[in-house]
Amino acid sequence: MILIGERINGMFKDVGKAIRNKDPEAIQRWAKSQTEAGAHYLDLNVGPTAEDKVAAMKWLVEVVQEVTDLPLCLDSTDYDAIEAGLKLCKKPAIINSCPADREKIERVFPMAKEYKAKVIGLTMDKKGIPKDRDARTALAMELVAAADEFGLPLEDLFIDPLILPVNVAQEHAPEVLETIRNVKTLSSPPPKTIIGLSNVSQKALDRSLVDRTMMVMAMAMGLDAAILNVEDEALIDAIATARILLNQDIYADSYLKAFRARQIS
Repeated sequence: MILIGERINGMFKDVGKAIRNKDPEAIQRWAKSQTEAGAHYLDLNVGPTAEDKVAAMKWLVEVVQEVTDLPLCLDSTDYDAIEAGLKLCKKPAIINSCPADREKIERVFPMAKEYKAKVIGLTMDKKGIPKDRDARTALAMELVAAADEFGLPLEDLFIDPLILPVNVAQEHAPEVLETIRNVKTLSSPPPKTIIGLSNVSQKALDRSLVDRTMMVMAMAMGLDAAILNVEDEALIDAIATARILLNQDIYADSYLKAFRARQIS
């Protein structure tokens, strides 16, 4: 399971303020704490209020790489900002993200190949996010075809079926789960699957409980990666336990300790 730390995002007030003020303290604190918690990648998003997203992304990449060797997931709808960040990344990154829209595919997939980056493809197009699994799967197939067309290895393509908040779009949750299962049958080898986990619990009463329940259900469907709160200990314990029950790790009485040790090694 690939764990991508979600916390360096300008949507959070402390991070947004740090980006606006070019103050590295909060950014580097989150980079170090997520690294210590066992993240495999760190998601970097300059947020909606950055006046110059290209300059902000370059600054963010440089500041984070001063304190961690983890690879980065560059998160923006501004592809010029993503490319500026890719040029500075010390390790191959993930581009977050590209919808199933031809114009954006033609911008993102060649860029990914040039910089040896992976791509998160979204099951949405100009019409928005479809409600049902079949429409989501059809858009995933378009992204798989694009990967083949542009020479992006399928193991470097992550399909995100786009989970929405359960308190306003409850009917989407089972469709997302079934889409994850469907995506694993689209090709050989199949693309990877990913979700932005915290989206499901926005404004829910017990966010950690909603997140970890969704995570375990998605893992049973074949989920490969998630952008999540890597510092939520109950969530990480649930992931470790699900791996045991899915026969992905060998059981031992110390499996929780072993899982955490493996994550940060």
